[in-house]
Amino acid sequence: MKSTLLPQHFDPDLKKITQARHHDPFQVLGKHHYQDQDIIRFHCPQAKAVYLARHQHPPFQRIDDTDIFIWQGKLESSQLPYRIQWQDYHNQIHEIYDPYSFPPQLNDFDLHLFAQGKHLHIYRFLGAHPHMVDHIKGILFAVWVPNVERVSVVGDFNDWDGRRHPMRIRGGSGVWELFIPELAMDTLYKFEIRSPAGEVFLKSDPYAQAFEMRPNTASKIIADSDYQWQDTHWRQQRQQQAYSQQAISIYELHIGSWQIPENGKVNYRQLATKLVDYVREMGFTHIELLPITEYPLDESWGYQVTGYFAPSSRYGNADDFRYFVDYCHQHHIGVIMDWVPAHFPKDAHGLARFNGSALYEHEDPRLGEHQDWGTLIFNYGRFEVKNFLISNAIYWLEEYHIDGLRVDAVASMLYLDYSREANQWLPNKYGGRENLEAIAFLQELNHIVAERFAGVMMIAEESTAWPQVTRPTWLGGLGFSMKWNMGWMNDTLEYMEKDPIYRHYHHDKLTFGLLYAFSENFVIALSHDEVVHQKRSLLNKMPGDQWQQFANLRLLYLYMFTYPGKKLLFMGGEFAQSNEWQEYQALNWDLLQYPLHQGIKTLVTDLNQLYKNHACLHRSDFDRQGFRWIDCHDSAQSILVYQRQHQEQQLIIILNFTPVVRHHYRIGLPQAGEYQEILNSDSDYYGGSNVSNGCDIPTENINWMNQTCSVEISLPPLAGIVLQKKSL
Repeated sequence: MKSTLLPQHFDPDLKKITQARHHDPFQVLGKHHYQDQDIIRFHCPQAKAVYLARHQHPPFQRIDDTDIFIWQGKLESSQLPYRIQWQDYHNQIHEIYDPYSFPPQLNDFDLHLFAQGKHLHIYRFLGAHPHMVDHIKGILFAVWVPNVERVSVVGDFNDWDGRRHPMRIRGGSGVWELFIPELAMDTLYKFEIRSPAGEVFLKSDPYAQAFEMRPNTASKIIADSDYQWQDTHWRQQRQQQAYSQQAISIYELHIGSWQIPENGKVNYRQLATKLVDYVREMGFTHIELLPITEYPLDESWGYQVTGYFAPSSRYGNADDFRYFVDYCHQHHIGVIMDWVPAHFPKDAHGLARFNGSALYEHEDPRLGEHQDWGTLIFNYGRFEVKNFLISNAIYWLEEYHIDGLRVDAVASMLYLDYSREANQWLPNKYGGRENLEAIAFLQELNHIVAERFAGVMMIAEESTAWPQVTRPTWLGGLGFSMKWNMGWMNDTLEYMEKDPIYRHYHHDKLTFGLLYAFSENFVIALSHDEVVHQKRSLLNKMPGDQWQQFANLRLLYLYMFTYPGKKLLFMGGEFAQSNEWQEYQALNWDLLQYPLHQGIKTLVTDLNQLYKNHACLHRSDFDRQGFRWIDCHDSAQSILVYQRQHQEQQLIIILNFTPVVRHHYRIGLPQAGEYQEILNSDSDYYGGSNVSNGCDIPTENINWMNQTCSVEISLPPLAGIVLQKKSL
C-alpha cells in the first residue's frame, strides 16, 4: 500500500532501499526539498519509532510495509544539521546525526588521480578515516568496488546489518563513500557488497590500517597517529649516505618466534629493547622482518597478506610498531620489511573476487592464479590495482619510516609461464613469456621510491637470470637497489653439503659465481628459505662428525662475509641452531651454553666487525675492482685464495675446504712486507683446533701465483684465514 506522504515516482527507489540494492541511497534517504516542504526519510529495520531529536516536531511516520520512516515539514537553518532519535524494540533510545544529510566528501581530483593510477597517497582517502564535516566528527568510509549493485558499511555499531548504512557511488569511479558521524575508535567494520547477480558477501577493508586479532577478520577504525618520532638524525644520515658503499649486514627474523615470553605474547614494544641490544651486540646493521602486514594464517609466515596497510595485530597496534622502528633507528639499526606484491590469498574476506568477480586479480586463471601456492596474482595492468600497491609501498616508507622493502617472489611476477606447463599460461601481446605489465609496475615503483626516498633500499628476491634487475630504469633496468644472490647461495650450499673428499670434483661451484658477481648489486643471503621444509638447519647441512660440522659452518660464514656483496643471515644461524625453524617455536637459546655454539656466535660477531671495520670488504661490493683472484685453480686440494681491496686497503683470504692441515702452503702476495693473521676460523676461541700462523709473517722474494713475492703458511683444517699487511 502506497503512503500518501510519498510522491509516487519515488516508489521504485524505495523498493530498492528496502531490498538493500540501491546504488545511491542519497537519492532517497536524508533531507530533500519537495513542493516547499522538507522531506526526511530514514531507514532503520531495528526502529520502532523515530523522531527529530531536540525539536518539537511530530514523529516520523512509517511507510507502510517498510522500515522506512518519513517526516514532512519545514526545517530552519538553525536546526541543521539535524539529529534523529529512534527507539528500538527493546525501548532503548538512540540518537544520531543522519549520515544521509551530508554532501559527498571525496575530492573529484583525488578520484581522477586514482583512476589514472597516479595517486601516491590514496590510502589517506580510501579506507576508514577520522573526518569532520561542519564541526561534526565522524568516520569517512571509502572503498573501490566497481560494477556492483550496492555497498554498505557494516559493523558492531549497526548489528552488521547491510540495510542500515548503504554507501553512495561516486560517478563512474567505482569508489563508494559514506560519512558516519560519531563512530568510536576501535569500532569493527567490514563492507557488505551486493553483486549484480544478487550475491551478497562481506569483505575486509583493503585499505584498513588495523584489524582485529586472528582468527577474526574484521577491520578496525583507528585514530590518526600522533606518534612523536625521534629518528630525525637517522633519516638525515640515511639520505646522505650511499648504501652501495656502506657495510650492510642484515639479521633476518620472524617476530613471533625469535623469543617467546612466558605469557606467549610477543609485543612490538617489548621486543624492541631485547632485539636491538642483541643485534647491536652481534654487529648487524639492519633487521629484516618477515612480513608483518596483517595475515590470517600463522603457517604462511606473513606471505599471504590480507591487510596490506596494517601491522599485524598479533604483536600490538600501529603505534607499537612505530615505536619498534623508531627505537631501532635511535640505536642505529635499520629496518627492512618483507613486502608481498606478487600474490594474495583466496580467503573469502580478502581481496579475492572482491566485487564478485576478478577485480584485483585476472579472471583467467592462466594469468591470475599461482597453482603451486594456491594464491592469486595481481592484475598489474589495472590502474587502480597498480595504485593500490604503489601507495602501499609509500605508506610503509612514509608513515613507518621503513628503510627498505625486500620484494618477495619477483621472478613469479616477471614471467607469465612461471612454474607452469606449456598449456597453462598465456603469452604477452608480442608472443613472449615476459609479464609486460608487471615489469612496468616494478619500474614505476622503483623510480618513485628512488625519487622520493633517498637512501631507501628496494631489494628483489629474484632467482633467475633476468638482466638488469638492479640497473636504473632509464637504462631499461628494473630499478632495484639490490637483489639476493640466489646463484651463490645454491652453489655454495650444494658444495658445502658434499663430503670434503669429493669437493675437488665440484670446485667450479665456488669459482663460477665470480663470473657474474658484479653484473648486479647482490646481497649474499642465507635466509629462512634455506632452513625450512625438511631442508635442515645450516649446521645439519654440513657433512662429517660434530667437530667437522661446526668447522664447515665457521668456514662457510668466513667465506660469506669476505665474498663481494651485502650480507643477510636468518635468525638462529648466528649460533648454529640445530633444528629447522618452526614459526610456532622460539629459537633454542639454550644451545649457547655449549662452547661450539657459543663459538659460532662469537665468530659471527667478529666477522660483522671485520666486515664493518675494513672498507675493502664493503666499499666495493658492487665493483669488480674490489675483488681479485690470487689463486682459484687448486681444485686438487680444494683451496681458494683471493684479495679484497679498496684504494690502498687490502685483505688476503685463504680458504681450505678439506679437513687436512696444509703445512708449508705457499701463496703469492701482491706486496712485500710483513703480514699478520687477523682472523682464523679455526681459532680455539671459536671452537677450532687452533692451527695458526701468529702475528708476523714476512714475505719472501719468490714469485708465486703470478705475484712478485710469497709466504709459506699453515692452512688449518676446514677453515679460513684473513691476512693483512702490517703498517710500517
